[in-house]
Amino acid sequence: MKLGMGLYRWQLNPADLRFARQAGATHIIAHYADYRRTLSHRAMAGAIGDASGDPPVPVGEKWTREELAELRGLVESEGLKLEAIENFEPSFWNEILLDGPGRARQIENLKSIIRDMGAVGIPVLGYNFSITGVFGRVIRPVARAGAMAPSFRQAELPDDPMPIGVVWDTRVAEGSGLLDPPTGEELWQRLEAFLRDLLPVAEEANVKLAAHPPDPPVPLLRGVPQLMLQPRDCQRLLDLVPSSSNQLEFCQGTLSEMTGESSVYKAIETYTRQGKIAYVHFRNVRGHVPDYDETFVDEGDVDMVKALRLYGKYGYRGVVMPDHAPAMNCLAPWHAGMAHALGWIGGVLKALDLLE
Repeated sequence: MKLGMGLYRWQLNPADLRFARQAGATHIIAHYADYRRTLSHRAMAGAIGDASGDPPVPVGEKWTREELAELRGLVESEGLKLEAIENFEPSFWNEILLDGPGRARQIENLKSIIRDMGAVGIPVLGYNFSITGVFGRVIRPVARAGAMAPSFRQAELPDDPMPIGVVWDTRVAEGSGLLDPPTGEELWQRLEAFLRDLLPVAEEANVKLAAHPPDPPVPLLRGVPQLMLQPRDCQRLLDLVPSSSNQLEFCQGTLSEMTGESSVYKAIETYTRQGKIAYVHFRNVRGHVPDYDETFVDEGDVDMVKALRLYGKYGYRGVVMPDHAPAMNCLAPWHAGMAHALGWIGGVLKALDLLE
């Protein structure tokens, strides 16, 4: 297996890439969309100051081939490989998620992004087919010795229904009032149409589309249904449109949040055997819905050594990365937490003779 690290857009710079390499990573997952700057992603990454008043980031309708090639060149200049881009800008696909009048235009733009990724040699595009995005997690001192990490308490979810014109907590269109949400089946139908439109292009471009389950994995978030609430639902997604490019962004932490650790090992076996894991988010959790806490990789409910053995046993040889890590008490809390996670994962993979 290969040791990877995820970097948000503001971290895609020589210093943070060099940090990733120094910590043992060989592959980068680029969170290239600049959404949710105001919430926990930026706080957990050690951003300074309160960004709550920041306006939405202005973006075009798609990334260009030139900027994708420049991104790959930047990553490679620090001795790393760009394995995937993770998540679209909300403004790239709000009409697709909402089945709006601009859907056809946005589908053509996403096809163009996929073709350009294939042309410049970026093999995976991760996505989360969700209208709400990540919502409701709170940073608390819940990891070992009071380290700060995301936690979720379903009873504490605010009564905050989705406004019209907002997806992924980002205003992408004018509007007032509240969204009339789709049903769960309608959202599945939108996902199937999305896959039918894009997978033929992805196959031709030799790019994998990798689906992330919802986090938190609750049936309704801000009054909007969510998809893939149990590990078996990943199979439903894969079966919607059978394709070599239809794969999973296998978030082990989110899967353990669903039903507890007993189902995680079976899910690893099931989807590794099928060759349907594009890359792995390797994170540990204590508890599961309705209440859970993210932890250090070596202290949650899941036996992470056993998990890595199972990936190896059933033939997975792709990228494993810590998608989150608790922030540690020091001058660089996020970097220290990620360095701990990368060192632990890399050490175990080497001891199991699985590190490539």
